[in-house]
Amino acid sequence: MFTDTHCHLYKEYYDDLDSIIYKIKKAQINRVINNGCDNLSNIEVLGNIKKYDFMYGAIGIHPDSADTYSESDLAYIKNHLNDDKVVAIGEIGLDYYWRKDNKDKQIELFEKQLSLAEEFDKPIIVHSRDATLDTIEILKKYKVRGVIHSFSGSYETACIYIKMGFLLGINGVITFKNCNLKDVIGKIDLSNIVLETDSPYLTPVPYRGQRNDSSHIFDIAKFICEIKNVSLDELSKETNANIKRCFDI
Repeated sequence: MFTDTHCHLYKEYYDDLDSIIYKIKKAQINRVINNGCDNLSNIEVLGNIKKYDFMYGAIGIHPDSADTYSESDLAYIKNHLNDDKVVAIGEIGLDYYWRKDNKDKQIELFEKQLSLAEEFDKPIIVHSRDATLDTIEILKKYKVRGVIHSFSGSYETACIYIKMGFLLGINGVITFKNCNLKDVIGKIDLSNIVLETDSPYLTPVPYRGQRNDSSHIFDIAKFICEIKNVSLDELSKETNANIKRCFDI
């Protein structure tokens, strides 16, 4: 039984969510952690985790919204962090790939949510793209734990995050032809990873080009099993132990 620790299962991406949920359950996915990224999706995530028994939620503001979020959006997150089945603050972080001109605003937003994580003792789910050094230096300032979402960095970077107490979120990127992540995962212990899809994005091989969903966790799991020379059962036990260590599930 596997858990998808990072997906975006809401109307913006799926107009047929009930059928997608049926597909995921049929694939025997044990749990999913549905991640919000702005106020609208956070509201929907909170509604969905009440509707679907196997779904948990993370609520947060993505760096893409650094210029548009409001203080009331942060207040909404704070007011719901103790809700049943809300297990993390996410998706939060830094993204310098698309925009570098608003770094200060991104950092300010990130730090406000890290402060909430400290206050409520909630794990975080961190988005970091082309911003590794800033992400690491900022995280060092706070007493937080969680997952580095969609990790695709070097072995050296992986070791830094692991030493800081973070898990690495591994998704369909690892199946891509020219991805160096295979070598990194080959060197680190299974106690340091969790599985995710980032649905509807990052669909694994051989389904690239199609919309992703949480059922593809099995394709990612099988690929990792080949790299690590372990069984699906062993990978399932290891990753579920990591999830229970990190999240209140």
